[in-house]
Amino acid sequence: MAIKVVAEKCKGCELCIKGCPQGAFTVKDKLAIVGPECNMCNQCLEPKFCPFGAIVKVEERSKTFAVDITQYHDVWVFAEQRDGALMGVSIELLGEGKRLAAEIGCKVCAVLCGDKVDGLVDELYEYGADKVYYANAPELKTYNTDAYTQAIYQAILKHKPEIMLMGATHIGRDLGPCLAVKCETGLTADCTKLDIDPSDKKLMQTRPAFGGNLMATIVCPSHRPQMSTVRPGVMQKPERAAGQKGERIDLEVSFKPGDIRMEVVEIVKAMKEMVSLTDANVIVSGGAGLGNAEGFKLIKELADKLGGVVGSSRAAVDAGWIDHSHQVGQTGTTVKPSLYIACGISGAIQHLAGMQSSDYIVAINKSENAPIFEVADYGIVGDLYKVIPEIIAALG
Repeated sequence: MAIKVVAEKCKGCELCIKGCPQGAFTVKDKLAIVGPECNMCNQCLEPKFCPFGAIVKVEERSKTFAVDITQYHDVWVFAEQRDGALMGVSIELLGEGKRLAAEIGCKVCAVLCGDKVDGLVDELYEYGADKVYYANAPELKTYNTDAYTQAIYQAILKHKPEIMLMGATHIGRDLGPCLAVKCETGLTADCTKLDIDPSDKKLMQTRPAFGGNLMATIVCPSHRPQMSTVRPGVMQKPERAAGQKGERIDLEVSFKPGDIRMEVVEIVKAMKEMVSLTDANVIVSGGAGLGNAEGFKLIKELADKLGGVVGSSRAAVDAGWIDHSHQVGQTGTTVKPSLYIACGISGAIQHLAGMQSSDYIVAINKSENAPIFEVADYGIVGDLYKVIPEIIAALG
């Protein structure tokens, strides 16, 4: 069920704006428009609400009456920050957003939420943002689902972006669905590729499906914004242009009692060795071919020699040999280092999806028929316990 405005009967009198308790109506060019705030309370269907009978109920929300997509413009990127530092994926998305905006013919904008993180505004300009929408409030100091959702949702209602991009991080995967529900639009999660359809300028969002066995391209033809979360490490980071400036738009942020249902009492950081696969220049990964957890000592020795970090396949994580934070692949981290060395990894498609964009791939495996050799630039057929010590010795 949905609410429709009959254009032939509407007089543009704006009585609907004053009467709607949800604030769902706007008037443009003397025609009332129903926005995504409508929750079907049906008060507008009362005869006294619209004296001209221009508001009716329709059985199905069709493409025609979903939203007026001509009102929406610009590409928005959620500028995720933690402790006042921008996340790498936000910088990647600014570069990608710039490319998409150029194809559509609009601007790329960053949406920044936080408490006194003004210094990041200039940083966002330098990474390509034409505009920065800045929500500054104490309630936004640390991520909170209710607070961030409300602040960004209100900005979306007012400024109407055509595309909204977020990183597929823990925060982005929580925030994205909440915003999509509020905006009554679609969300494509974990995208690895974004393109603009040249025929109608819609966003084509590509993501792995069916366990990575095929790539699905998804479009959102009738609702706005078109929303995607994008895997970190997939897109290229833009060059930083020192001194570049843009337009800052301060968002009005206020919260009533009950708006924020969750309180962050304490942040406890895990007391364990963490690995940053996304930013690593060299990754040495081990798989089931190691045979046991002890094999990762050899993998780490090679990684340390090359100034890299240790990665792993899903099989090694599932076996309990190494923490999930090291996992590379569709269900782990997507990486794009200069050098990726796969040791004892057969090359399941889920793993290949997460590392095949590496500049150089070296594979070490006993089986010459292992699928990993199909994507490797250099392949070594042999026992990794004999090959890796020889490599370490050769490195000095």
